[in-house]
Amino acid sequence: MKISNTSLIEDLIERTRENLNQAESFMEFSSEMLNWRQYENKWSILECIAHLNLYGDFYLPEINNRIENARQLDNPIFRSGWLGNYFAKSMLPREKLNKMKTFKSMNPLGSKLDKEVLKEFINQQKTMLRLLDKARTIDLTKTKTSISISNFIKLRLGDTFRVVIYHNQRHIVQANNVLVHHKEMSGGLKMEV
Repeated sequence: MKISNTSLIEDLIERTRENLNQAESFMEFSSEMLNWRQYENKWSILECIAHLNLYGDFYLPEINNRIENARQLDNPIFRSGWLGNYFAKSMLPREKLNKMKTFKSMNPLGSKLDKEVLKEFINQQKTMLRLLDKARTIDLTKTKTSISISNFIKLRLGDTFRVVIYHNQRHIVQANNVLVHHKEMSGGLKMEV
């Protein structure tokens, strides 16, 4: 994939804003609704978001550190690496989400969760927007980041942004699917009063 840095960042900012807006809309629902699961082994809305927070806890400081120590932009074109592009594309939400195995350390299934999970995610999305803005002046191709699953693999910063933001989108879609299933099963949604 080849794209201008500006176009990539603008696309990622738009996606992050959508994730942020969706998370803010979840705040309207009752804790009971946010913790509801269609099946015992399926995530609730809060579990979807808690999963994203665990990844954000790794990637946001990693991205910030790499931006702070990055080279200034000398090429306005971002070129995706083959591995980064593969990871990013695999994270994009599809009409029917393909199942992916989650690492045990990143699986919040069965956790006792409340709306603090949403507040943390909202704050993480605001941080992501600031990082994307800071990244406008650095080389997204030459700047590399570590990834959460291996110390040996490095991705281009542009690919890391794509992977994290697409992953967020994927689980926001999953959380919205929980709402749809709940509505189908109960005949309505419970809002906070």
